[in-house]
Amino acid sequence: MNRLYACLILCLAIFSHTTLASVLAIDYGTDFIKASLMSPGQPFDVLIDKDSKRKIQSTVGWNREDRLFGGTAFNMAGRFPTDSFSALKLLKAAPFESSTVSYYMSISTAELLKSARGTVAVRRPDGSEWNIEEITAMQFAYVRDLAEAALGGEKVSDVIVTVPPHFTQHERDAVIDALEIAGLRTLSLINDGTAVAVNYAMTRSFKETPEYHVIYDAGASSIRATVVSFTSTDPKSKSAGTQLVVHGVGYDRQVGGIELDRRLRELLISDFQKKHKKDIRSDRRGMAKLWKEAGRVKGILSANNDAVSSVESLAWDIDFRTKVTRADFESACKDLRPRFTNPLFDALDHAGLTMDNITSVILTGGASRTPMIQTALKSAVADKIAMNVNADEAAVLGAALHGAALSRQFKTKDIRITDICPYDIQVSYQAEAKSEHAKPRTINTLVFPSGSKTGTRKTLTFKRKDDFSLKLTYKQQIIPGYPTDILEAEIKGVADAIQNLTDLGATDPVVKATVVLSESGFVSVHEAVAFGDIKDDSLTGKLKGLFGASSSASENTTADSPTAARSETDTSPAASSTAALPAAEKKPANDNTVSLEVKINLSSIPPMSVAEKRTAREKLATIDRQEAAKRRLEEARNSLEGYLYRIRDLLEDNSESPFNKCSQDAERAALKDRMEETFEWLHEHGDHAKTHEYLEKRTAVESLEQPIIHRYREIEEFPVALNNSQMWNWSTRLFLTEAFENLTKAEKEETVSKYTEQELNDLEKALKEHEIWLNGVVEKQKKVKMNEDPAVESSELRAKAKVLENHLQKLVKKKVPKPKKSSTSSRTSTSSTTSTAKSSSESTASGSSSPHDEL
Repeated sequence: MNRLYACLILCLAIFSHTTLASVLAIDYGTDFIKASLMSPGQPFDVLIDKDSKRKIQSTVGWNREDRLFGGTAFNMAGRFPTDSFSALKLLKAAPFESSTVSYYMSISTAELLKSARGTVAVRRPDGSEWNIEEITAMQFAYVRDLAEAALGGEKVSDVIVTVPPHFTQHERDAVIDALEIAGLRTLSLINDGTAVAVNYAMTRSFKETPEYHVIYDAGASSIRATVVSFTSTDPKSKSAGTQLVVHGVGYDRQVGGIELDRRLRELLISDFQKKHKKDIRSDRRGMAKLWKEAGRVKGILSANNDAVSSVESLAWDIDFRTKVTRADFESACKDLRPRFTNPLFDALDHAGLTMDNITSVILTGGASRTPMIQTALKSAVADKIAMNVNADEAAVLGAALHGAALSRQFKTKDIRITDICPYDIQVSYQAEAKSEHAKPRTINTLVFPSGSKTGTRKTLTFKRKDDFSLKLTYKQQIIPGYPTDILEAEIKGVADAIQNLTDLGATDPVVKATVVLSESGFVSVHEAVAFGDIKDDSLTGKLKGLFGASSSASENTTADSPTAARSETDTSPAASSTAALPAAEKKPANDNTVSLEVKINLSSIPPMSVAEKRTAREKLATIDRQEAAKRRLEEARNSLEGYLYRIRDLLEDNSESPFNKCSQDAERAALKDRMEETFEWLHEHGDHAKTHEYLEKRTAVESLEQPIIHRYREIEEFPVALNNSQMWNWSTRLFLTEAFENLTKAEKEETVSKYTEQELNDLEKALKEHEIWLNGVVEKQKKVKMNEDPAVESSELRAKAKVLENHLQKLVKKKVPKPKKSSTSSRTSTSSTTSTAKSSSESTASGSSSPHDEL
């Protein structure tokens, strides 16, 4: 890690702090969330949570009315099993009737219900309901608060988030919705395997010949493999960058750390029911405790051949204890062994490569530490396994560096990314009927085959005369129970646009629609136009036709596009169920094109609407306000209690303490009475008091202590203020002595003096008045006892000294007056001027020193 930090210091040059915004990177995992902050003056590292942990449990929970996050929330599941929500990443955009939800119910004790959009929501014991995006938004907001706390309260809004490469557009939409509810602006989504590859490239240089590696990520919910090549952008340059290209991905959505935990818990359940003849599955608390225990035992078995499981009062007051061996655990998972390596070979097939082309298989993800997974990999790839990245933090650090590059506000190491979409995406539309009785015919066109580069676009050409619709769908079903449709784009205004072009002389006008696959993996219809070649018989037109081709894009062309995540603009297809591009103009935009209206209708699993997100934000804001008010209440009570105990200790101290020396008997008696009265109120009414009441009670006690504190502070500050006053007296006296000498000299030499006699007399008068006043108050203060109010405040000493200081500074900063012009003859004038200038110069030199220079 030290090598990493050293490299980043060199490769990350940051401009002015005041002109830069921070970039927050979040590696959103099923079990854990990791975060990193890229900010001027901030060490580049993983954020620490409130429990000083470098990774945050992906759990939100409640302890009655107290909302909890991270490990604290996870640990509460044993007490409140339906008030602790973990592994919600599994439920992103999941239809309620899908097998994914059934699987989640087998591992979680949370109560699920169907949301208004047909997806999943959770219900708390108090009856409140939250959809998955809202709970996830709470997690993102918690991470944002950690980042802002690390910056001393500076706001953070820009974020980049990792997602698995196999996430569909629906799942990516759900992540973006949660970010928007949390008040964050998405710079981009980045596939987690790609983010690890960026982290790998940060401290390494490569050659011109491609170097192929496999990023093998064994996470909690799935196993992913990403084939990546690294090449130098300019191998002969000292500042050469890296070109990172993803060639293939493979994955298994049902194998990961959670499935291993589930099977280990099944062993514990079987042993409990065998010993105690009770169905532990009927007890939610018991099942939640066993889930936590299964995770703990799995970690022990990663380093040992056996582990003892012990859960106190698991259920029905039964203390459960059993021994689990690694052999038993691996036997329960033996059917999974081939699935551990299938994603790797799928990724190689997708890339058209073999293991002979691979330099190393880089392990990452928490489950990659599991011995059975490592054994399966070693048998498949021999000695090519590499553990040269941090399995937990590589993805978030790589995402942070990429996010900094996207923000264009940081100068980072040049790492250029080319990623891919793992799915076939097609465009479907109804063929235009050639006759009145023709049967409807659907045409399917594969627009983005599996492996298509993200950040590209294709222009499709249609011979149409009327409005029509395009449907973007996945060619195959990605997940059982999930829809294949992505969105539908209605293209309107076709008939009028075609007629306009025809009237202008266009021959065979067509409709061109541009389909975009963004860098973040979102696909959409970007725009549509009517196009036609208009014949121009003029000399200019003939020359244009001879030397220049049409500016329109050809059918099915692709070009690099900087299109970012769909959340960057409200008019993006996935931002609203009725999003539409600008309406058609009824005149050609570029002589031969007419813009058409594109209205987007979203899929059967639509992202949240603008209104739904606004409502969700208000729900979260209400909770935030309630929690803030509760924190203020608790802080006010704790502050009052702590203050009362401090006063009690002061009153009970019989030593010669400053408090006793500076207080009178009557004051201590009154303070004691008020303290005891407040303690009594706190005991009787404290549990139901309001924040302002706590504050008022403390203020009442403080008002009695304040005179004592003031005396003590005055005893400390008076000598300092007196010394300051005496210093200005001395400085002024020194200045006057030199100034009067210079004035006398100037009069003798008939030169111009910097100061007039009146100015110096006025300053001398002010000095004498200050000295007389100061001597008088000092004599009075000598007679004051420590427990009596001072005869003069130190603030008054400073104010009087400031008056003298200002008077002195006014003269010090005065400019030397110019000599008066003489009316004598030219020769005499010249001689006089020279003499005066000389004298003036000497006078200036003599009077140039100031009290500040000497002080």
